[in-house]
Amino acid sequence: MAPGGKIRTFFACSACGSTFAKWSGQCTECGQWNTLQEERSGPRPAKGRGKPHRENTATALINVPALSEENCSTGVRELDDVLGGGLVSGGVIMLAGDPGVGKSTLLLQVADALALRGRPVLYVSGEESLPQIKRRAARLRVAAPQLIVLAETDWPEIEQALRQVQPQAVIIDSIQTLRHPEWPSPPGTVGQIRESAQAVINYCKLTGTVGFLIGHVTKDGAIAGPKVLEHMVDTVLYFEGQQHQTHRIVRSVKNRFGPTNEIGVFQMTERGLEEVSDPSGLFLSERPENASGSVVGCAIEGRRPFLLEVQALVTPTHYGSPQRVCTGVDPRRLVLNIAILEKICGLGLGARDVFANIAGGFRSSEPALDLAVCAAIISGYEESPVPAGTIVFGEVGLAGEIRAVPRIETRLKEAEKMGFGHALLPAGNLKKLEYHGKIRTTGISSLTGLNKILFQ
Repeated sequence: MAPGGKIRTFFACSACGSTFAKWSGQCTECGQWNTLQEERSGPRPAKGRGKPHRENTATALINVPALSEENCSTGVRELDDVLGGGLVSGGVIMLAGDPGVGKSTLLLQVADALALRGRPVLYVSGEESLPQIKRRAARLRVAAPQLIVLAETDWPEIEQALRQVQPQAVIIDSIQTLRHPEWPSPPGTVGQIRESAQAVINYCKLTGTVGFLIGHVTKDGAIAGPKVLEHMVDTVLYFEGQQHQTHRIVRSVKNRFGPTNEIGVFQMTERGLEEVSDPSGLFLSERPENASGSVVGCAIEGRRPFLLEVQALVTPTHYGSPQRVCTGVDPRRLVLNIAILEKICGLGLGARDVFANIAGGFRSSEPALDLAVCAAIISGYEESPVPAGTIVFGEVGLAGEIRAVPRIETRLKEAEKMGFGHALLPAGNLKKLEYHGKIRTTGISSLTGLNKILFQ
């Protein structure tokens, strides 16, 4: 803050939070372009005012009281799995996603499930009026008597409501709309987001309240605001979904109280979000039969296996250089796999466009999908379908070798549950395989044998 009660103008980077006296096109700290935003700092509040007083002394670790070992369920099983078992007292969760993907819908349903257990839940909206929240709640059939709603953006008013209600959980929709009086910049700026989030986090840690912060994302898919915001909260969840798809995916990218990279799958309906108990069946429900360029692979996201349809279309190019376009697949690994197929298998892909896709809008970068991508490209190139009931997974090295992948038994059990009868997997996984199911397994050590095994 500026000394002497004066307002000082400076520029803050929306990516890393670094501050500068003058504007420039590039942040010299993180290297991002066009991220410096004008900020203003006002006078410091008088001592003893503006923040609640609390005793805070250094304590021996063995004397610190432990948190309850049992997590509180959100009432939504898929979300509990993503969070590692449920909610932790005093934990703060950031849920970010594209506009209209269903962030407010999901947390309103969570608020209703929590409030039905008897403890009040405060839902604070800075983007909707109370009648608008009421209308959405009626559509979702949300009517818990202990669900308290507040349309407010000023932190002092929100803090006063929190102390009156003393809720089990507070939901802030969204953190970009909050305004802290100690920071004169408008809502949504780097300083306001940082100060407002810190105020919410301090209250949750002091009282043991569970906090949910809904966050906007930029056009690049990152959470709007300073990068430090992701470090401040305990858990960061991304809510993913495409405009023309009905399913939604909640993905954990940070979790201090559980595993990361867990995902939960939901279906968007007229009554809100419904849990999908069989994601593999959802992603394979519309797979064509005996179609070239279509191969089923298995990806592990967190602790769960997902059977995915990998599609590839190989056509003669009409441009000076062939196109390499993919959706849901890591574009760098796609280019590597194409180069390996040209070098090891002798495929003439230098004059052909290659389009790769994971059907259903799913996104995965697991290396175990390499072999399925290669098999789909070969199938599309040869115009020969992969035999029905075959599933393919394995990591492909630059020398064309097929490397072993972890949790092979989990993948095979999921494939057997979905009715597959033959699995093509790395030969290295067969050495310690403890699977005794009905699926016939075939080991492969190099891409040179892939064409012969699948299509001859």
